[in-house]
Amino acid sequence: MLKEFKKFAMKGNVVELAIAVIIGASFGKIVTSLVNDVVMPPIGLLLGGIDFSNLVATIKPSSISNTGEVLPAVTINYGIFINTVIDFLIVAIVIFMSVKAISMLKKKEEKKTEEKKGPTEVDLLIEIRDSLKK
Repeated sequence: MLKEFKKFAMKGNVVELAIAVIIGASFGKIVTSLVNDVVMPPIGLLLGGIDFSNLVATIKPSSISNTGEVLPAVTINYGIFINTVIDFLIVAIVIFMSVKAISMLKKKEEKKTEEKKGPTEVDLLIEIRDSLKK
């Protein structure tokens, strides 16, 4: 069983997936910082100085129990949700742009390899047919 696990763990796809997860987690922190520290302050300023992370809807305000214990307020933190949605949109845009760039590079590479191969048999036959017609 240990040999099977070692074989499974050392497969290329598993290692690549592990690397992707680690890089993705780090990238998530970068995007969160980008949204919270760079994107949201100007947006908040444009909207009249609103700090989205502090936007809440209070369902029940904080109160003091009969024993003197402070009961926290019950809130819906929709500002944090807005920040999370913006995080997601930025990640989605970056991934889309990355996949699109990689796809373009692959197409260019495929085109170069096709050009190096020269004309195919079909191309040559078409050329022969056209010259015979003339």
